Amino acid sequence: MEHFLPKDLFLFFTFAVSQDLPPFPPFDLSRLLRTIFAPRRGERIALLIDLPDPQQVRDHAFLGDPGRPVQRLAHEVFFEGLRKGVREELGLAGGDLFAYAETGGSNLDLPQEAFDVAGNRLLFDRDLYPRFDIFLCFSRFSATAPLTAKAKVFGFRGATMHGLNRTILATGLSVDYEEVSRQAEILRSGLSGADHFRIDYRIDGRPLSLTLETGGMEAQKSHGICRGEQPDIVNLPAGEVYFVPKGAEGDFPLRFEEGTIAIVRVSGGRAQAARLLHGDSARITLYNRRLAEDPAAGEVGELGFGTQSLPPAGPDIQDEKILGTFHIATGRSDHLGGPLGPSGFRDPRNATHDDILFAPFKTPDIQVPQVRMERNGETQILLEDYRLGPYFRKLLGRAE
Repeated sequence: MEHFLPKDLFLFFTFAVSQDLPPFPPFDLSRLLRTIFAPRRGERIALLIDLPDPQQVRDHAFLGDPGRPVQRLAHEVFFEGLRKGVREELGLAGGDLFAYAETGGSNLDLPQEAFDVAGNRLLFDRDLYPRFDIFLCFSRFSATAPLTAKAKVFGFRGATMHGLNRTILATGLSVDYEEVSRQAEILRSGLSGADHFRIDYRIDGRPLSLTLETGGMEAQKSHGICRGEQPDIVNLPAGEVYFVPKGAEGDFPLRFEEGTIAIVRVSGGRAQAARLLHGDSARITLYNRRLAEDPAAGEVGELGFGTQSLPPAGPDIQDEKILGTFHIATGRSDHLGGPLGPSGFRDPRNATHDDILFAPFKTPDIQVPQVRMERNGETQILLEDYRLGPYFRKLLGRAE
């Protein structure tokens, strides 16, 4: 659990125990792919990884680099698993591995070129996207948004598993995704039509609040099911209900990975500026400079709620799917059905989608007394101190 600071460990284990986690079956690649994609015989599948030098994929040279744990696990479990029987069992073709250069940010557009294990240079639009039906992407930086955009053009399906580790493999990728989909739909239906959400924070004894306007829109769900011929890209692990807000006003605390904490002012649906609470002032200066130079980088583009009973794993791709956690995100939202894509940014390097997760094991300094939903003049309490509030308990049939 190298992702957690030592002072966070007690909260991490306390939260994990409090979830009353179910037993997880052993990971089964065939079951996962069959459940997620229901692949048709003859469909072609490919694996993508990102590397600082993508030519390291040649002859699998990256396997000797201990700094590439995601990519090594993708090769060990998925690439080798497909070749050792799963591909034939599911009637799939392909199973090829390709590498592209790290983008440097979450959901930035992918480079134009990739390399195969023989060292050949290929172009995504010419040689890869038209050739394969299913892509599995294992990366340091999320590629969900750019792959979603390309899927709509070329008609493929796929899954992104950025940050893959053994905890995720043994838990978030071993669950029954039929059940994940069912529970996500319960919460999606229960939140649809909300007028707005209000989040109450407390940091260093200081109260803050953020209101996110949703204007009666339908909630969306990330449930991991990607079947049929409809082009789509899913996150794995999945298990989330989310909105692309129509507006946002207020303040929220922002905790950077190294521990710096700031208070961010939101107005007109965008983060406008941050003020340092404690930590590294230079980091806040850089954050504010980015917002000033490219205001779209502060666009509040998501409000999401986790729906699964899972242990924390470190990477947000699993941790934001945990029931009792929630996240907001700034930046790009086109992959979620929102209006903001790369063309809306002054600098394409700023066209990221940056999740801000609130969970006791990730943000122990930040209290969240309540998260509430307002709909048709009625207020429902969703979360209280990262625990299920009355409305979520009612939806899920949980005891008080």
